[in-house]
Amino acid sequence: MTSKAKTPIASDTATDQSQRIDKWLWFTRLTKTRSQASRMISDGKVRINKARVQKPASLVRIGDVVTAMINRNLRVLEVRELGDRRGPASEAKLLYNDITPDIPAKSKRRSAAMKSPTREPGSGRPTKRERRKLDRFRDKYETDLEGL
Repeated sequence: MTSKAKTPIASDTATDQSQRIDKWLWFTRLTKTRSQASRMISDGKVRINKARVQKPASLVRIGDVVTAMINRNLRVLEVRELGDRRGPASEAKLLYNDITPDIPAKSKRRSAAMKSPTREPGSGRPTKRERRKLDRFRDKYETDLEGL
């Protein structure tokens, strides 16, 4: 019986280093779990070089720009390095360069009608009407950020 030796894959060279986007998001501590990163990607909340990513197995390379909506916050990150493990936060920050635009400056230009509904502390849960106003405000804010 002869055994077939497996040959190494040619694309695994030093010049073509890449990593799965879900792993990279997890290594950078932008998500708590890889499955959460996969869900974000499947929901269309992640872009690589302005192209929407649909599969968690999509590859990210050094120099790519990753745009993600994480906890209703827009993050624009340039990939500096690919991670080997999920280490402490100090190591995770070395994997990317944060180039997120200054969003509060843009929010100052919003009209007075777009102000968030306020509630007095201790007044209980919002009514159905207040909840709808809050949802409309949040939806409008998220659609404004998608254009970036």
